[in-house]
Amino acid sequence: MVTTPLLPSDYLDLVSPLRAGADLRGRIEAVRPETRDAATVVIRPGRGWRGHTAGQYVRIGVDVDGVRLWRAYSITSPTNRQDGCVTITVKAILDGKVSNHLVRRAKPGTLIQLDQATGDFVLPQTKPAKVLLLTAGSGITPVMGMLRDTAFDDAVMIHCAPQPRDVIFRSELHGLAAAGKLRLIEVHTATDGMLDISRLDELVPDWAERETWACGPTGLLDAADEHWSRHGVQERLHTERFRPGTVVAGDGGEVTFSATGKTVDADGATPLLDIGEEAGVLMPSGCRMGICFGCVTPLRAGSVRDLRTGEITAAEPGVLIQTCVSAAAGPCDIER
Repeated sequence: MVTTPLLPSDYLDLVSPLRAGADLRGRIEAVRPETRDAATVVIRPGRGWRGHTAGQYVRIGVDVDGVRLWRAYSITSPTNRQDGCVTITVKAILDGKVSNHLVRRAKPGTLIQLDQATGDFVLPQTKPAKVLLLTAGSGITPVMGMLRDTAFDDAVMIHCAPQPRDVIFRSELHGLAAAGKLRLIEVHTATDGMLDISRLDELVPDWAERETWACGPTGLLDAADEHWSRHGVQERLHTERFRPGTVVAGDGGEVTFSATGKTVDADGATPLLDIGEEAGVLMPSGCRMGICFGCVTPLRAGSVRDLRTGEITAAEPGVLIQTCVSAAAGPCDIER
């Protein structure tokens, strides 16, 4: 009666938001620039945090202009960081509401929502004798978590970025190389062009003998999949993919998010993931940084079009859709 209309826990959250038993939150402790468009965010998680494995990601909920948006980012800190904090390293992308907010506007002291760490882009329990790390752009982030957590006996990294100044963690990587802990090969695409995967024989002659972890844009990973498969060593390639490209426009329609009771008009070219977020609906996803199927959601009614293939999916019991590559193909009801 004393706390009505709030609950006692609401007042406890004001005093101790990271306490045990509260919804899992984190507090931003620092934001440190890495490049002109990337920054590392230091987060102190609440007491319910269960830790992570190097290479995993965490979904965070950030309030941007009054709307809570969720994104997934790789954890770049080692598993045994002494101060108990974790870090994510974010690259601001064009029209990226959360990434630009975190890189350019986030301040120490800000509270964010957290999920527990997850993901299977991780090292095996037995450390491989020889590894190849193949990355491009912000695809370096989960691999950096591995490098900070594990001392490899024989590691080669090929990293692609437009220019030297665009290489995230460049000083640290060169420090590892100078100490003999890593053989680093940088490909600067603005001058060298995109990496031709057939150059592996030249750059890393024993690539087929190495366990490989690759993260980056779809084009790079498609080429790697084909190359490893053609040589019969696909079991040694472990990948994490960025959000796939979309090329086909649909017809659009009224979209109902049944769990929240919101209804909005949608065109046929915008993914339902973006439509939902614009409407303030909680839309789980990891697509923007390579975690496929994090956005899968039941389709309760109507139909949607796959923006990659143009294929129509109609609602029926048990049908799930990827909201990151699906657009409205007429009126539809999404279970969010």
